[in-house]
Amino acid sequence: MASDDAFKVSSLKGKVALITGASSGIGAGTSVLFARLGALLALSGRDLDNLKEVAKRCTDGGAAAEPLLVPGDLTDEDTVRKTVAQTVAHFGRLDVLVNSAGILAMGSIETTDLAQYDLIMNVNVRTVYHLTQLCVPHLIRTKGSIVNVSSVNGQRAFPGVLAYCMSKSAIDQFTCCTALELAPKQVRVNSVCPGVIVTEVHKRAGLDEDQYAQFLEKCKQTHALGRPGQVDEVAQSIAFLASDAASFITGVNLPVDGGRHAMCPR
Repeated sequence: MASDDAFKVSSLKGKVALITGASSGIGAGTSVLFARLGALLALSGRDLDNLKEVAKRCTDGGAAAEPLLVPGDLTDEDTVRKTVAQTVAHFGRLDVLVNSAGILAMGSIETTDLAQYDLIMNVNVRTVYHLTQLCVPHLIRTKGSIVNVSSVNGQRAFPGVLAYCMSKSAIDQFTCCTALELAPKQVRVNSVCPGVIVTEVHKRAGLDEDQYAQFLEKCKQTHALGRPGQVDEVAQSIAFLASDAASFITGVNLPVDGGRHAMCPR
């Protein structure tokens, strides 16, 4: 029988994890998986009702303790400070930060006005920068890890989602730079770069039901594996990067995209 060391990824037992964007999508799925793997959770999101539902799923799934809910809009600097302070005050430490909060919006250089650009960059980049900056001193104490949720859009160019692509490219570079800065202090920083994942994010960005169905159908051609991904497939990758199984991995922007990053149209 294999030793327990062979299954480090299967447990985040006892690690304190702060997960943003936890009220929906990848953040919610990651929260439920982390709970199942034994993590102690602080969950951040803008929708308190959804956060409560995710917390219930965590508890029903065998969470070691009831998750701490730290709702609020992270574009507000006071909310960011309170989120970190409440998490550390409640648990006494921080081991893992998962930056999953983000928004998607459609628009080109001709149609994306500065207000939309500023909103996307504030939510997807500035809040990640600020929250990470405040968490770093606590992560240094625990020699913890950070996992950012980026996108294949940060690695490949797609028309019609300009500001979003720019924001995810920024997250990729942020991941690599902070990984090098924090490596001497034994804090690891990585990101996952999902392809199309079945969540509500595209509908929130403006696709109606028919457009979304067509979008998912097109994934059979745009993803090498012939389908869109599921939330749990991304959550599993986040759990791996956050866990001791990835103890010698830092500065990686990991595609979780069914091979889309490797494809070229012919």
